[in-house]
Amino acid sequence: MAADVVRSTLQEAADALQRLLSDEVMLTRIANAGEQMAGALRAGGRIYSCGNGGSMSDAMHFAEELSGRFREDRPAYAAVSISDPSYLSCVANDYGYEQVFARYIEAHGRAGDVLLAISTSGRSANVLAAAHTAKALGMKVIALTGRPDSDLMKLADVGIATVGGRFADRVQELHIKVIHIFIELIERALAPQNYSLS
Repeated sequence: MAADVVRSTLQEAADALQRLLSDEVMLTRIANAGEQMAGALRAGGRIYSCGNGGSMSDAMHFAEELSGRFREDRPAYAAVSISDPSYLSCVANDYGYEQVFARYIEAHGRAGDVLLAISTSGRSANVLAAAHTAKALGMKVIALTGRPDSDLMKLADVGIATVGGRFADRVQELHIKVIHIFIELIERALAPQNYSLS
């Protein structure tokens, strides 16, 4: 019984990945997003990332791989996740939870920077508010969601929807794959020597 659950779960995940692999529009958008982020870093800009729950974990993972290390040594890249607990609780207390990401972008974002906005539903109010603020500042917004018809997709300069199935866990599994691809694309653009043998 348990083995059947394991098998069916892995098959469901494999089917979701195959759908993404077959979606040429999304594959092109993933590549475009990587190019835009690399271009922002090359020009001296920053990448900010945000999300709620598991998506916040993904936002943090993305930023730490860029500012830390992914595969091989190279310079640190300017990437920050909006995830400091004292900051989040301060703004939530004073302005409401819907403003926790937007307020940070208002303080730190600049034209030419990029916001990676992550929401499996594409309708998280605080992620949408951050995207609106980023756009108003002249930043680029890259959306990573699970709903192609969501408000976040409509706001984004580059909208990527990984349709995983009925539940958010399949979507999040695809999100971490896309995030790792983003990081590799950025490294290939900015540290090509690390990929000269691949």
